[in-house]
Amino acid sequence: MNGVFVKKEINDGIRVFVNSTDKFKTITVKVFVHQSLREETVTKTALIPFVLKRGCEFMPTSQEITTYLENLYGAGFDVDIIKKGERQIIEFDMDVVNDKFLPPNTEGLLEKGLQALKEIMMNPLLENGGFNKTYFEQEKDVLLRNIKDLFNNKRAYAVERCFQEMCRDERFSLYKYGKEEDLEDLDPVKLYDYYDEMLKHNPIDVFVMGDVDVEKVFETAEKMFKYPRGNIKAIPPTLVDKKVEKEKTVIEKQKVNQGKLSLGLRTYTVYGDDDYYPLLVCNGILGGGVHSKLFQNVREKASLAYYVFSRIEKLKGVMVIASGIEFKDYDKTLDITKKQISDLKNGVISDYEMSATKKMIISSLKEVADNPMATINLYLDGVIAGKIEEIDDMIKNIEKVTKQEVVEAANKLKLDTVYFLTQE
Repeated sequence: MNGVFVKKEINDGIRVFVNSTDKFKTITVKVFVHQSLREETVTKTALIPFVLKRGCEFMPTSQEITTYLENLYGAGFDVDIIKKGERQIIEFDMDVVNDKFLPPNTEGLLEKGLQALKEIMMNPLLENGGFNKTYFEQEKDVLLRNIKDLFNNKRAYAVERCFQEMCRDERFSLYKYGKEEDLEDLDPVKLYDYYDEMLKHNPIDVFVMGDVDVEKVFETAEKMFKYPRGNIKAIPPTLVDKKVEKEKTVIEKQKVNQGKLSLGLRTYTVYGDDDYYPLLVCNGILGGGVHSKLFQNVREKASLAYYVFSRIEKLKGVMVIASGIEFKDYDKTLDITKKQISDLKNGVISDYEMSATKKMIISSLKEVADNPMATINLYLDGVIAGKIEEIDDMIKNIEKVTKQEVVEAANKLKLDTVYFLTQE
């Protein structure tokens, strides 16, 4: 059973996935609380994990949490918000050293780690029926800074804005950390009531990866994650098949030193579709590395871009091409970029582009296989898409992709939005 996730549902919509492998000295645990990405809940969902991380009934301060984890031979713990398709997911991460690598009579580290995780998640520090007010206010300020930080990171900002314009009336347009204007209306009691509802009704996935006894982990998880649950919400599917009526151009002006050009395309292909792997190779040939068409033609030959790349959002069916350019080179860069897409559609693909791309994707999949956190994230994509695959099978699927299949995937691409961030 080495290297395969085994699944069990333990408590109304809580699924536990365990991968028993002796490849790692640590045991990695990730818990995901799923929520639909929605305008009315996006900001409060984003705030929750950071307030929870500050303290719980059992360990009321960050310092006490840190001390507890240090006593577990330096166990690691973190939280975040992730966005996958049109889902917003609260993520809790923990890793503990395997008992087998510790002095004799040291045992139960995983149970103690899971216990800490359960306390932080399910027994938060409350006052007057809501979250601790001090932690709530402080983390609200931190979230506000996170939202504003996007504006200062122009490279990420231009990609996010391109997706916002392209998916203007779709849930995908929402930023994973929410909106500044929503922070005013939040209060500790409403936020806790909302979180309590999530724990009762939202799907929760628990992943454990390491050298563990699968049945014992199921048993422990069943004891730990007890919470009154029922009427588990179905997360609505992500909108994928949006038609492109006509290509949009959006010009935004700010005080910037460099132009940021982003092209948003619809791929009409998501993970789980038969042509997903051809699309992955297609994206790699277009802008996935130094061998790619965009890098070679836009950056190297024409010397137009400081950086240029393409990437796909595999659970949404969209692609972005992003580049940093001089303001005056907008037209030229756009023309050459469009030509690379057109060449792909017309089958102008060299054997070298095919083999270098496959090698690059396979190498990145092997890197993921060596990292339990990354493996779990990749597996979560499959759980969401309803397509469970092992990494070895993904590699085989990449190796099988033909040039003709890449051309067919390329011909589904539709340019939707051109976004340019330029000087005032």
